[in-house]
Amino acid sequence: MSGENSLTVIQCPHMDDGFNKKLEDAVVWLTGEYSSIRSGQATPALLDSIKVEQYGAMMPINQVGSVGIEDARTLRVSPWDASGVAAIERAIIDADLGVSVSTDSSGLRVIFPELTSERREQLMKLAKSKLEEARVRVRTARDEAMKQIDAAQKSGDISEDERFTKKEEVQKLVDAGNKKLESLLASKEVELQA
Repeated sequence: MSGENSLTVIQCPHMDDGFNKKLEDAVVWLTGEYSSIRSGQATPALLDSIKVEQYGAMMPINQVGSVGIEDARTLRVSPWDASGVAAIERAIIDADLGVSVSTDSSGLRVIFPELTSERREQLMKLAKSKLEEARVRVRTARDEAMKQIDAAQKSGDISEDERFTKKEEVQKLVDAGNKKLESLLASKEVELQA
């Protein structure tokens, strides 16, 4: 995990490490979801989901050629096998990304149109719904951790004071996780408005 997306881990001996991993996973998941939401700028990740029929199999686009950024709204796809240009072009058009594709001697250009204000609003709604999905993941992890703490106290493994302390630690982690999720939304919002 990169330091930017990681949360401080508080070890809780009567709680499995799955709690910390679930918080990390929620942040990583949301980061991945946001990378697939197209902003006004072209990024190679936008083509990652496209599969191209080549050599009798469906292959990810990044395995049949290199994908690079030509300018803010244009990606350059340079196939490793020149005979695959037509198949790549067809796959990009069939993916229905709302882009235009043109071919030239060195490969393909994928041109992303400017975002309309209506489309920006739709993308913001999508980003907010993804944030809510990530929050649900965090809440579920918190509820499971709280149940583990209660069970440890009932079985006599920890005292009631320790239970309250551990619940506070869990809530601090949840708050930190939610704050990180909010910051991801804020940065995506800035990106969409640019």
